[in-house]
Amino acid sequence: MSGRERRELGLLTAAEVARAAGVLKSTVRYYTEMGLLKIAGTFSPKSYRLYEKDETVERIRRIREIQGRNRTLSNIMEASMGA
Repeated sequence: MSGRERRELGLLTAAEVARAAGVLKSTVRYYTEMGLLKIAGTFSPKSYRLYEKDETVERIRRIREIQGRNRTLSNIMEASMGA
């Protein structure tokens, strides 16, 4: 699958999602490791993680907004697991 095909399907790499959401790529990776972001799939040659663009960017923005209200990522994770 080419980069163009991925983008047409609304799938982005972590770096592309980070750019779209205005955060660092390490933030996307960290949120994924914590279970706050879902991986939509992977593609070779290096097994890049793919994310659904609109859903993921919106979720990152909501997480950042909640963090701005002095909530920890652990609190956010607990709330999302309970929902």
